[in-house]
Amino acid sequence: MSLVVTGATGQLGHHVVSSLLAKGVPADHVVALGRDEERLAGLAALGVTTRRVDYADPEGLAAAFDGADRVLLISGSEVGQRLPQHRNVIEAAKAAGVSLLAYTSIANADTSGIILAVEHKATEDAIVASGLSHTFLRNSWYTENYTGQLATYAEHGTVLGAAGEGRVSAATRADYAEAAATALLLEQPKPVYELGGSAFSLKELATTVGEVLDKDVTYTDLPADELTKVLVGAGLPEPYAAVLVDADLGLGRGELYVEPTDLEELLGRPATTLADAVRAAA
Repeated sequence: MSLVVTGATGQLGHHVVSSLLAKGVPADHVVALGRDEERLAGLAALGVTTRRVDYADPEGLAAAFDGADRVLLISGSEVGQRLPQHRNVIEAAKAAGVSLLAYTSIANADTSGIILAVEHKATEDAIVASGLSHTFLRNSWYTENYTGQLATYAEHGTVLGAAGEGRVSAATRADYAEAAATALLLEQPKPVYELGGSAFSLKELATTVGEVLDKDVTYTDLPADELTKVLVGAGLPEPYAAVLVDADLGLGRGELYVEPTDLEELLGRPATTLADAVRAAA
């Protein structure tokens, strides 16, 4: 069986490749695709086949998928360009006759009003229209979206957001990656997995961060326009800040909440807890 992981030079993709190897998949059965030659070299050192390819390169994708049995399409990072890029991957996978196309989507993609969900939903529709056997791995937020800001939380003593009392089913990249690797290896994975860990509010995030760091950390809920100004003032481009604030509003509406059942099913264990993730990051 030839397993192709696209976007393998990203953080999630690298975790997926490592997880496949940890599950006993022979290295020569894994093909890692990406754009970063230095990171590809690191993956090649693990014994897997590597190929430099870009989602915007249909011919390169067609060559990279030659002989592929199953493909994991890790969603692109270029918001606004994802759909045409993903369509190139879908067409290459169909031409190669792959038996399964797995796609890392977003939680509740078919009903979510979050801006980021638009391209994910369109990609899911394109995969369905292709006729390929598929599984959608609808990931909620990464815990690292929060643990990566521990220094800022500690410095200012607050977590800023616009999510109100909303709860987010965040999980670590490593957990999502292990789940994706498991789904790739299942004989018949489910068409859709809604993936996330045990949910928490941003107020609970602040409390957990404070307890782990032994500091006073509170949650400050801001109107969307004020939070946007704060993020832009901190140096984020305004369009990116707007996307982040929109996601917070979606969090407040419950659109990043899922039950942990599907993730636990694929992992065979509970997902990494927020407290453990914060401790590891700290």
